[in-house]
Amino acid sequence: MTVRLGILTSGGDAQGMNAAVRSAVRAALDRGAEVYGIYEGFQGMIEGGSLIRPLNWDSVGGVLQQGGTILGTARSPAFLCREGRKAAVRNLLLQRINRLVVIGGDGSLTGAHILRQEWASLMDELVADGKLEPSVATEYNFLAIAGLVGSIDNDMCGTDITIGADSALHRITEALDAITSTAASHQRAFVVEVMGHHCGYLALMGALASGADFTLIPESPPNLDEWEEKMCSILRTGRAVGRRDSIVVMAEGAQDRHGNSITSAYVKQVLTQYLEEDVRVTVLGHVQRGGSPSAYDRVLATLLGAAAAEAVLSAKPEDEAVLIGIQNNKIVHQPLIECVEQTHRVNTCIRECDFEEALQFRGKAFRDSFRILRTLIRANPHPPTPSKRRLRVAIMTGGAPAPGMNATVRAAVRLLVDNGHIPLGVKRGLRGLINDDIHELNWMSVNGWAPTGGSELGSSRKHPQGTELYTAARVLEKHQVDAIVMIGGWAGYQAIHRLYEERHSFPAFNIPLLCIPASINNNLPGSELSIGADTALNSIMEVVDKIKQSAVAFNRCFIVEVMGRYCGYLALMSAIATGAERVYLHEEGVTLKDLEWDIDLLKKGFQQGKRLGLMIRNEAANSFYTTPFIAALFDEEGGDLFEVRQSILGHLQQGGNPTPFDRILAARLAWEAVRRIEEMALRRQAKSYAEVDAVCLGIQEGDVKATPLYMIPRLMNVELQRPHEQWWMELRPVARMLAQPGPGYFRQTESGGAGVAQTA
Repeated sequence: MTVRLGILTSGGDAQGMNAAVRSAVRAALDRGAEVYGIYEGFQGMIEGGSLIRPLNWDSVGGVLQQGGTILGTARSPAFLCREGRKAAVRNLLLQRINRLVVIGGDGSLTGAHILRQEWASLMDELVADGKLEPSVATEYNFLAIAGLVGSIDNDMCGTDITIGADSALHRITEALDAITSTAASHQRAFVVEVMGHHCGYLALMGALASGADFTLIPESPPNLDEWEEKMCSILRTGRAVGRRDSIVVMAEGAQDRHGNSITSAYVKQVLTQYLEEDVRVTVLGHVQRGGSPSAYDRVLATLLGAAAAEAVLSAKPEDEAVLIGIQNNKIVHQPLIECVEQTHRVNTCIRECDFEEALQFRGKAFRDSFRILRTLIRANPHPPTPSKRRLRVAIMTGGAPAPGMNATVRAAVRLLVDNGHIPLGVKRGLRGLINDDIHELNWMSVNGWAPTGGSELGSSRKHPQGTELYTAARVLEKHQVDAIVMIGGWAGYQAIHRLYEERHSFPAFNIPLLCIPASINNNLPGSELSIGADTALNSIMEVVDKIKQSAVAFNRCFIVEVMGRYCGYLALMSAIATGAERVYLHEEGVTLKDLEWDIDLLKKGFQQGKRLGLMIRNEAANSFYTTPFIAALFDEEGGDLFEVRQSILGHLQQGGNPTPFDRILAARLAWEAVRRIEEMALRRQAKSYAEVDAVCLGIQEGDVKATPLYMIPRLMNVELQRPHEQWWMELRPVARMLAQPGPGYFRQTESGGAGVAQTA
């Protein structure tokens, strides 16, 4: 008997829902199940008929980049009633469906859980009413549910981030960047209201990413009853020190510490009264929900959708309903009802003004981000503590430019200054150190740096050699440098490692040395993610989306070459985010047999009505089978069936303003760098230090951790400039499954069968 799975989207729409639907449908079909789309959410389940219909491989082709949900969504008051749920059970069983993937918020997932609890009793009532055959009730005696959280608010417990939150943050940050420029032009104050009834995630992260001046979130209202005066004092001081704009970001559910609502209209009234200037309000509204999903949301939704299909198809009668989420960069399965109940407890804490408990529920990353923001939004730093030693910290960028370098420098400088230390900007990396191109930075030196790409300090790939080491040591001594922070890629890491190796010859190098990963290639050991990689991935995705539109119009196959050197991160992740049919990686190699296979696949597909071919190639996938070679080969073999074009994206991947993800990552890593520098300084005063004084910071299992610098060569394939362990290669099976032209295609062809669908 063929297993049947139903899939629906419910509640508010969120970017990435379609990517989750596509992934879940294709993963289920690949496992031999039949899939039914339930249109218009739970209301479609109640009405039945044409609102519950089969989906095939092609039904979800071309939806990856679409916002909203192709299945539709609707509020369903009828589902809140038992009679409505009874009708839903009958309609599901008419199609022999007893496994569901539900994509929605906590309300939708709560409804799904209730349906599962009542499943048996509702079937008994249907049998008693003569509306269901007893044999059907016996055969389908349980309901399996896998829930995915589609919510831009990121307000659900059990997952670090929800589908749609990153895309909404993109919309908010783009709006704030634009508002900041017009506000600065007119020396004007703006109040920007973003979504979030019970969760301040979007307001908090939007303010952190954009460099806003003040923020109001439900989880932590201002401490003082006179918060209005405090807010205005911060904005006034900011103007006095040279800021031309004043931006207040607030969640729609903002409240004071007594539970009274704070509206954007009231904040405007306060600012107008105290600042005596023109104040404007911008309520972003549903623009936060709309538009194409970000690269992160596409990849996240794809992985969660495939995992949900696997979970629900493998479920047994005794298994609980599960929520599929992501924690510490790994897919996790948790009891659905526990996640829902914990989410409700957070909302209760906020209503009851128990803000400390609410912040605890939000998790460490949320709390850390809030602490960082409280420093960065200050108009002026705290004055230095007379009894505290003021450290002189050199900050530089090294290697190829990566979006987010400036955001990292800005955060590091302000955090250092606020802690009473002296940041020193080193121009052009190690080259600037050798040339003594160093100057002090202050609070306003880095004003406005957060949204900008490139590196204001300048970068280089310089490795100090011979007498240059002596010169660098003398410069460090001259400026009395107590620590070095290198923000950069592999070349930057190598330069700092060189200083570390020469400590025995040059005592000036025997100071805390910290590396922060900033590379679009994401090829640095000790960190799962590098600053700049998310921006590069989104740049690739946006270009490829346009290329796909061009290709469809003319029956074309595009070979798109992306950066990464010998590391396949950008190639593989962009293939998942764009729905590419093939990805060529150096890690896997490219053979003539591979190319022959791909040509045959393309020819069969275009013969059966296919209009688009998309191949992603890592720039160093193979030294002989280059992008021009593959394009020429495919063009020759394609004949009149299809044209072939190549697109080498080049340095546009290194440019552009950093995404919110990269800006927030930059702030987190800078915060940890400053904390560790102070910790190292205290250890040195106590004469207790060793290799721990030279480290590389990075994200590992969702938290910021340090890897001793001496271990870096051991973790790295130095010749190929990539880590020995590449976590993203574990995603290769999902990418390969989704890229098939039809369910089980690769298994069929390997066993002698064949089958080609019309769309990829």
